[in-house]
Amino acid sequence: MELGKDLTQALFDLSDYDDQTSFRNALYLKLAKNFIRYRWLLTYLYGASPIAEKGFLKKDLEHPVRSLRNSHLGYVNHDNIKISYVSLEQYVHELEGFVASGDLIAEKEFYSPVRLRGSKVCRDYLEKGITYLEFRTFDINPYSPIGISQETVDSVHLFLLALLWLDASAAIDQDLEEANQLNDLIALSHPLEKLPSQAPVDDILGAMHAVIQHFQLPQTYQDCLHQIEEAVNNPHLTIAGRLLEDIDDLSLEAFGQKQGRHYHDHAWTAHYALKGYEPMELSTQMLMFDAIQKGVNLEILDEADQFLKLWHGDHVEYVKNGNMTSKDNYVIPLAMANKVVTKKILNQAGFPVPSGAEFTDKTEALRYYSQIKDKAIVVKPKSTNFGLGISIFKEPADLASYEKALDIAFSEDSALLVEEFIAGTEYRFFVLDGKCEAVLLRVAANVVGDGKHSIRQLVDLKNQNPLRGRDHRSPLEIIDLGDIELLMLNQQGYGPDDILADGVKVDLRRNSNISTGGDSIDVTDSMGPGYKDLAAQMAVAMGAWACGVDLIIPDASQSSTKAQPNCTCIELNFNPSMYMHTYCQEGSGQAITPKILAKLFPEL
Repeated sequence: MELGKDLTQALFDLSDYDDQTSFRNALYLKLAKNFIRYRWLLTYLYGASPIAEKGFLKKDLEHPVRSLRNSHLGYVNHDNIKISYVSLEQYVHELEGFVASGDLIAEKEFYSPVRLRGSKVCRDYLEKGITYLEFRTFDINPYSPIGISQETVDSVHLFLLALLWLDASAAIDQDLEEANQLNDLIALSHPLEKLPSQAPVDDILGAMHAVIQHFQLPQTYQDCLHQIEEAVNNPHLTIAGRLLEDIDDLSLEAFGQKQGRHYHDHAWTAHYALKGYEPMELSTQMLMFDAIQKGVNLEILDEADQFLKLWHGDHVEYVKNGNMTSKDNYVIPLAMANKVVTKKILNQAGFPVPSGAEFTDKTEALRYYSQIKDKAIVVKPKSTNFGLGISIFKEPADLASYEKALDIAFSEDSALLVEEFIAGTEYRFFVLDGKCEAVLLRVAANVVGDGKHSIRQLVDLKNQNPLRGRDHRSPLEIIDLGDIELLMLNQQGYGPDDILADGVKVDLRRNSNISTGGDSIDVTDSMGPGYKDLAAQMAVAMGAWACGVDLIIPDASQSSTKAQPNCTCIELNFNPSMYMHTYCQEGSGQAITPKILAKLFPEL
């Protein structure tokens, strides 16, 4: 646990210290002392090693206890190894002495419930300072799939703040010895036994309450304190108290097997997600997983904005949305977000793009209807992503439908484009550093009739697929029946409550974005190399390091060159979803995020 820089600086400014290193050492040493003095509360609340299987101990337990691990029967040093916390100098001197005498193999073999950390050699703390503390008192919570709950983390956070609030002891070595004895008593007591009368529970709970009130902490911490107070009054609410019901003949074997099966099933639920980070966008989760696997340090700078800091040694990279990095020039994503600018750049570079017109005024756009009333068209916002606000008319649209499409597009942006509709199949090419790494066929949101269910019911049934979710936290998106979908149904002569004949397919969208409910099919291996090269050339012409290239291809069996492209580029995407290339509805899928990481950290 490392104290925040802002906190330590604020406390230093209020102190009488002239040297920040000395102050930080004093602060961490005080926290370490108070942690040992009051750790019995954590043992009481979160102790979760109530038994040892028969034959493990020299003498079998007569009854379950609270926490074997946190007692003298746990993983501890010999009784003769006692180190003073009176001062940092004495702590260092005595620890070095036990290593020199051979009582300890190394400094790291000192198994205190709290250890000073930040340097390989403890003497360095005197000059360089303590960096953080390591707490060694936590049993694994068998009721949490990750071994510790968020409530426990928040409660311990409050507990540590309270330790800073409390005064330090004047007779620390004596107090720590008494605290260790109290902790051992509590650790080896029956799980349903209340705290002993000598436990200064009012002191620590009072400090936690004072911290909440003084700093006006969020309600979360008040809730944590309330849960702690309830558990103090009712041992059944502690982890050990709960475990007591799952012990069978002084054994947890059956319970362990049951929990193992349960967590195995949990791990395979939404297997594509990084457990514990599900609120993050899925492509970001995937990059985080790869970073952890490769030993790259990771910090979430802004969870809502998907902003990460990655570093390995002195090499630091900042990543947004999984693939937006320093490798891209600042202006390039802005250019790709503007469809007019994108079309002009590609057109000037000799690549095929659809013709059309731009409008910022609805009246002007309606006046344009006379020029396109007999044509297949696409109406879309000028700057948008994820297929939002796009209406596609494969057949000429009547004026009412055209006006409705204008309203939908203007709801997403102050400007829109009316373009010619390009017949063919749309493919998404993912280009990274001048090379096409994946190709995806995206099929527009659709349902297939069974002769029994209405279109609305078919949508509900399709949305039950566990791969479907919302907000890009799952490989496929939930299908909605909104204005655009209802308009598309109307164009095909259907209403949402109509029952489709068996085998009849109806598109709910014309655009095939996965983010609007489309299906994903990996066609990387079957796509012709000419189209891959052309997509890569378009990205290079745009100056993009990582981007999605959307091509309409009438016949993918034909070859493609820049001179004879046999395709049209309808969009470049500056923030292409990577997960849809990996977790596909059909096909083997392509792993993109490891390649992003390899480009960012070639030394790995």
